[in-house]
Amino acid sequence: MLETLHRYGPDLLTGFGLTIFSWLLGTAFGFVLGFLIEIARRFGPRALGYPIRAYVEFIRGTPFLVQLFVLYYGGPLIGLRLDALPAGILGLTIYGSAYFTEILRAGFDAVPLGQIEAARAIGFRNSTIVSRIMVPVMMVSALPALVNFAIILTKETVILSMITVPEIMFQTQTMMSETFAFVTPILILALFFWGFVEAISRIGRRLERRFTHYLIDRS
Repeated sequence: MLETLHRYGPDLLTGFGLTIFSWLLGTAFGFVLGFLIEIARRFGPRALGYPIRAYVEFIRGTPFLVQLFVLYYGGPLIGLRLDALPAGILGLTIYGSAYFTEILRAGFDAVPLGQIEAARAIGFRNSTIVSRIMVPVMMVSALPALVNFAIILTKETVILSMITVPEIMFQTQTMMSETFAFVTPILILALFFWGFVEAISRIGRRLERRFTHYLIDRS
């Protein structure tokens, strides 16, 4: 076992790093895209709501693996040629944005209407209402769901191995195919994701406390 770990350890560590990198970018870009989509739906023209709803329902209604295959293998048909890693990050971004949009929608709906109406009554612009009132309140109510979906996205990163992104699952599969050992690689994979998820959960709880204290200090 120690000899196997010594041999494959560097590749596994590289896979760990690539998994975290893919997750970080996919989650961050997905959140930003989801936020922009929700802002456009909430404050943009009414007709914009229909294509946004169609986009969200399509992405949520189809498997991530299918979306990734269409993006990576079907992209060249329309002139979109991406290497495996950029395609994987873009796939995570698109997939995550639909779910983040719905989470943010529920968070914005939880903002008391009285606060919004009061801000409009004293002449606040929409941009100020969003940044100073709606976003802080929304984040407190939506943060647990946002963290939970960010954790779900950590598991979705293993699908990137299907388009040859050399993340942790890809490296684990290579290790298993070359050594015919299954228990050790799977155990390593499970321990990695357990530690990864635990770290995200701790960060989420800290952010939740900070947002709550921020609102308390402002009130």
